[in-house]
Formats: sequence, C-alpha cells, structure tokens
Amino acid sequence: MKKILLEDHEIPKQWYNILPDLPSPLEPPIDPQTNQPMNPEKLKALFPESLIEQEMSDKRWIDIPAEVLDIYSIWRPTPLIRAVKLEEFLGTPASIYYKYEGISPAGSHKPNTAVAQAYYNAKEGIKRLTTETGAGQWGSSLAFAGQYFGIEIKVYMVKVSYHQKPYRRVLMETWGANVIPSPSPYTETGKKILEKDPENPGSLGIAISEAVEEALSREDTHYSLGSVLNHVLLHQTVIGLEAKKQFEKVGQYPDVVIGSAGGGSNFAGLSLPFVMDKLEGSKNPRFIAVEPSSCPTLTKGRYEYDFGDTAGMTPLMKMHTLGHDFIPPSIHAGGLRYHGMAPIISKLYEENIIEAVAVPQTEIFKAAVDFARTEGIVPAPESAHAVKVAIDEALKCKETGERKVILFNLSGHGLLDLSAYQQYLEGKLTD
Repeated sequence: MKKILLEDHEIPKQWYNILPDLPSPLEPPIDPQTNQPMNPEKLKALFPESLIEQEMSDKRWIDIPAEVLDIYSIWRPTPLIRAVKLEEFLGTPASIYYKYEGISPAGSHKPNTAVAQAYYNAKEGIKRLTTETGAGQWGSSLAFAGQYFGIEIKVYMVKVSYHQKPYRRVLMETWGANVIPSPSPYTETGKKILEKDPENPGSLGIAISEAVEEALSREDTHYSLGSVLNHVLLHQTVIGLEAKKQFEKVGQYPDVVIGSAGGGSNFAGLSLPFVMDKLEGSKNPRFIAVEPSSCPTLTKGRYEYDFGDTAGMTPLMKMHTLGHDFIPPSIHAGGLRYHGMAPIISKLYEENIIEAVAVPQTEIFKAAVDFARTEGIVPAPESAHAVKVAIDEALKCKETGERKVILFNLSGHGLLDLSAYQQYLEGKLTD
C-alpha cells in the first residue's frame, strides 16, 4: 500500500503525556528572581490554567476536547505514505514511510497545538494572543486557529524570515493576524537591540522576548508558544499516535524514526508515542533528531539551565542550549533557528534514548529536490532535514542489505519557500 489512511472516527481522542514515563523526573523550571522552582501561579500572567496543568501533569493520557477534535477533523487524520518512487531511485531494500502533515490548512504540523492553545485561552476569556514565529509556519497556524475562537493574534516574526518568506506573512494577514518584523521599535526589548545593532537579523529568542513583554503589559492578552514547552509537545502526539494505528493496518513497525528538530515539537509529535514502546521494553526502534549544522543545539549545545528568550523574561529551563543570546546564521530553515531544545527532548538525549545529527543547508536542499523529483511533494526546508537523514539511513540499508522500515515526519510543504529553492537551483546557497 502506498497510502495508509484512517477514518475520521480514528483520530486519537487523547494526547499522550510522556512525563510520567520518563526514566527520571524532568527538572523543574526555575524562577530567575528566587532561584527556586517556578510557582505555577506566576505563569497565569501568560498562560491559561488548563495549559499550566498540562505542562506539569502526571497523567499519562489527557482527553482532547470535542471542540478541538472538530477542528482537527478539517485535515486529520493525515496520511502515512510509502515513498516507493524514492526507494526505487535509491535502490534500497528499506521501506521508507513519511507521515505527511503538510495537508493542514497552514501547511504544517503546527495547527495541532495552535488550535488547542487558542481553545484553552478562549475558555478563560482571553481576547488577544502574542507569539513569535521563525519561518511563519507557527504564526500562520495560530492566526488560523484564532479565527475559530474570536482571538486577535499579534505575531513577532524574525526579521530575516519576514523578508525571506513574504507570503507566509500574507497568509497570517489573510487570517487576520498583525505581523511585526522582530526586533521591532515597539517594545523595550526591540528598542535596546536595535540601538546596539540596527541591522540585527533577529532570532526566535528575541521575538519571544518581544511577544512576552507585550503579553505581560496587557490583562486581556496571553502569550502562546509553538514549540519547546511540555504542553506543546503533548498536543503534537496526535501525529505519532495516528502513525502507530496506520502501521498496525499493514502489520509493520518502524526500525528508525526520524524528525527535524528546532525547538522539538515536530520530532516529539512523531516520536514520543513510539518512545513509549521503547521505554516499556516492547519495541526497540532508533530515534534520530535532525538539526541544522548552523544551529546545532543537541549536538553542540550545553545541557544546563537557560532562558527561553534573549532578554531573560522567561523561566530558566534545563535544556540543551547554545546560549540565549545566540544569533543563528540566516539559513532558510527559519523554524529550526532556535538556541534551545525542548526539556523533554533534551532529557531523552541525555538518557541516550534518542540520537541527534546536524546536517548542512546545501545537503538538505539536495535531498529535498531528490524527494520532490521522485515523490512529487516539495518539502519545507525544515522537513528537508528529516528527508536528508531518511535517505542516508536508506542508503546504509543498500550497503548492508537490511530491509529496515524507516519513518520520518514530513511536517510541512515548501510551496511558500520557493525563493530558497531558486537560490539552491542557481547555486547561490551556502552552508
């Protein structure tokens, strides 16, 4: 079967929470003012109570609200597709599958948590949300979700991506969001950065600082984050839970699970339901998180407490980090240009449950073009990182003769990233 589908009624009714299954407890976020574990009451200025509860929940399964499931059903379940033409092109005995999240209205996996976050904020009467975005996949997803719950969305978009990806800005504005290039002259954080460096290209850390600063200044406004936090990874587990059902239909199970990794939500969404099996001892797949070599958080970062934003407004989190003041190079995979990795993913990496590799920009675009020319889908630059390593693993099987099952998450389409492909095809991209 080339395409394994589920019926609407097979959309998962619960999210999987890995926190109670971790080999050792996750280190708590630290309040930088007291140097003690963060009091959840302090987080209420930014997040609704229900999301704070999910962030710290010890329940293995958390019900998905009916209102959220109703909106999920616009695009979920997503297909699990066997990349037969890619297998033939590579001459590999491996079976390559990809879970395709690019069919969502925003064209990526991000609406899985955007819809949930908008729903919980609306239940508490919140009328405005501020957020950051890199390539624009998260910002467009929250703009889409905000329309369903009557929430105004303000997006601080990393400046280099704001100019690289103008049509993602247009997509956000089409869904009613207000999009500002970051760093901006509208916040104290932005002003200070621009005073020091008027040409600062921006970073996700800076954009987070601006969004948090604005949210703290207004009682009708909360902040919303598209990756890193526990509740965000929780919401994304619908991806892996669906994939497990789909593999059951064909009597297979992946030997290798691969996902691109910036803040961690995409990789977590696909992998955590399979990690559950590994922790239980029932299966033993490999897990590979793929990051850009220009922002190698897991492979080169330190495992320590750090701020999630540049200005130091957020709680300190124990994670792999390149330092909250790190300004990554302006690669085209804007969604992966983040200095820190989700605490859950960082913990799994430290426990040697998952692996990580870093790959350069030119290699991921070569893999993306090979994929587009065989499978027809043009991947987003972020997803191309997973494509690259899936191809590498398939070629290893060609050498060894192993008939492994390889799974990766194609988390976004690249139809709004064609300027990046143009630069690659013209030989103008560098690493």
